[in-house]
Amino acid sequence: MSRWLTFLRNTFVSGSMAALASTAALVLAGTRETRSPVAPVNAVSHWLFGDQSFRHDDASPKYTLTGLATQYGASLFWAALLEGLVARRLGSSPAARLGEGALVSGLACFVDYRLTPERLMPGYERRLSRGALAVVYAAFAAGLAVGTALVQHRESRSG
Repeated sequence: MSRWLTFLRNTFVSGSMAALASTAALVLAGTRETRSPVAPVNAVSHWLFGDQSFRHDDASPKYTLTGLATQYGASLFWAALLEGLVARRLGSSPAARLGEGALVSGLACFVDYRLTPERLMPGYERRLSRGALAVVYAAFAAGLAVGTALVQHRESRSG
């Protein structure tokens, strides 16, 4: 397989796992803190729909699907950065993979809240506590780590 296709496959796997893990954390935190599993997901769509997305607690194609697509796209972006910057080491330890995921997740958090204009921030910070945000970014790191573990396991089996 070409290096480019390998890069895309690995990015897709890691980004998908990170999106699933962080979205699950958003849903759980939303249920706990707002009584709405989709409120934080809807808030992500504020970059397109403005402040009304912060007040929308019900699932809807407009807010929820846009929020999910945005979260997934951002996850793929950060997974591509992980894939591009972190050398793949077959046989690397789970702790190393988690460390790499945490590094990228920490960078994502820094960029999201220190370098990004307010309109392009994630948005779920308007619906969730700081503690819940920490859990979301930790889940994102874990998802990246699981994704890289899956990729490395497949690469080690194929040769």
